[in-house]
Amino acid sequence: MLKNFSVLFFISAVVFSQNLIKNAGFEDYIECPNTLGTFSKNVKSWSSPTSGTTDYFNTCSKVMSAPENFNGIQYTKEGNAYAGLYFYAPGDYREYIQVTLKQKLRAEKKYQLSFYISLAEDSDFAVKDFGIVCSYKPISLKTKKELSKGRLYSFKGNRFHSFEINHPKFHEDKTNWLKVTTSFIAKGYEKYLIIGNLRNNKLTRKVQTRRKEAKKGAYYYIDKVSLFREGSIEEVNNQVEEEVLELDIKHNFKSVLFEFDAFTLNRNAEREIKKLYDYLQSHQEINITIIGHTDNMGSNAYNERLSTKRAKSIVDYLVALGLSTERIIYKGYGSKEPTATNTTEAGRKENRRVQFILKENL
Repeated sequence: MLKNFSVLFFISAVVFSQNLIKNAGFEDYIECPNTLGTFSKNVKSWSSPTSGTTDYFNTCSKVMSAPENFNGIQYTKEGNAYAGLYFYAPGDYREYIQVTLKQKLRAEKKYQLSFYISLAEDSDFAVKDFGIVCSYKPISLKTKKELSKGRLYSFKGNRFHSFEINHPKFHEDKTNWLKVTTSFIAKGYEKYLIIGNLRNNKLTRKVQTRRKEAKKGAYYYIDKVSLFREGSIEEVNNQVEEEVLELDIKHNFKSVLFEFDAFTLNRNAEREIKKLYDYLQSHQEINITIIGHTDNMGSNAYNERLSTKRAKSIVDYLVALGLSTERIIYKGYGSKEPTATNTTEAGRKENRRVQFILKENL
């Protein structure tokens, strides 16, 4: 600053799937904020793409709290937290927020982006244009000025597209939250999203909100960021569920639990694996790693072999369905990573499981 599979739902004949924004309300944090400019350090899944020091407010803090803070009073839209950043300030100073999406966007598909904003009471100006950048790689630039296209293109090996959300009225409400919404067509490489003002001071459309200027800036609070893929009623008739599986984390098969000393799949397990196969076939850019586990009955060497057989049983089924072996890695962890106690049969059964990780095949 200056100093997983989800059910679709219907809205006005348009269908939306799961929110693709991680930590959409900034509720998950590493440490409670106790000083200015800690957004990038403390908020999980979010960062600042420039050297601008975006702020993080949470009711857990006495210094960076809500509703009262250094720029006025603002209650949260929902939950306990929100972000705060300068969209306009002297010397072209800018702050931004950047988030990792749960999944890379799909080419030629329509998405709806929305977030809530409220102008801080101590702001002298309000701005009319809110900039959005969608990129293939995360952006990290040593600048405190605006993210112009020239600066974005200086980041080699990246792909991005940017656009603005305009509003017929200036966003100058200092009490209520205003929902800002837009739709766009994805290019197919977007994995990160940035919000902020992409214009310099000369080109920024603004209005003065106080008679006597003091801070000479436009500081906004942001909460509840969402990004949904839009669909039609016809798509829903053909597909009741829209799968959104997050990359680079471990997912548990819900129906793949083995009997003691066994690695044979049952009908329920096969049905779940078939759903995963369909998902992988519609996302050719994704590879899968399958990880088998056991309870602690038996030697470490035996359990490692058994867990590998369990993982391979799923590999064999996926390959039989038609998945290329080049897209699959499998391994066995034995009893090294229990998810439940091994002192009861119920706990041991839960540990006889298989997990998978999805990764983009770059």
